[in-house]
Amino acid sequence: MKEKILTYQSDDIKVTFDLNRCIHAAKCVKGLPRVFDRHKKPWIQPENAPGDAIAGIIEKCPTGALQYEMLNGANNEKKPAKNRIILQENGPAFFHGDLEIQDAEGNLILRDTRFAFCRCGQSKNKPACDNSHIEAGFRGGVRVDTSRLPETRETEHGKLIIKCMKDGPALLEGSYRIESAAIGVHESQKNIALCRCGESANKPFCDGTHRKIGFEG
Repeated sequence: MKEKILTYQSDDIKVTFDLNRCIHAAKCVKGLPRVFDRHKKPWIQPENAPGDAIAGIIEKCPTGALQYEMLNGANNEKKPAKNRIILQENGPAFFHGDLEIQDAEGNLILRDTRFAFCRCGQSKNKPACDNSHIEAGFRGGVRVDTSRLPETRETEHGKLIIKCMKDGPALLEGSYRIESAAIGVHESQKNIALCRCGESANKPFCDGTHRKIGFEG
């Protein structure tokens, strides 16, 4: 996964922006336009608002492209108590929580609290979404066969590992709640394999189609 990090700083906060993880969800420009403005240079001007206000907006960025570090002694972003997987119609899955993304050998790719997971198989920055689903015309609904996910009632979640298998699915290890407009919220800790090729007939789960189509990821 590639990075292109830009840094912006005021007296009380340092903001970093990973251009390669941004998919223009626009939570920042709509939430705090006096700081985040695509029509200005630089497009992020943290001196225009208090650091805590900027931090609050950054934590709403679903991709993790925006991060911050408080320089005035205030608290930095905390790991959420719940690991959430929010399916987007015909788009990525937004992960929120105590996330650790690994390769097939268990090597660390990324540790974060927010991530946009590619579901179409076309991203040039896998496993991160880069909006390739739009040009590809990806179709991936938000319905989930919850009978495959025995429900649990965890009060708190630990680390959620997302292990990306070579040319195959992503294996989830840990507790999580999967959410969509179709099913509401379903909490489970069953290890599952999520489709990464975009062609599974049982999305969001893998059904082995990646082998038939020669998926590379």
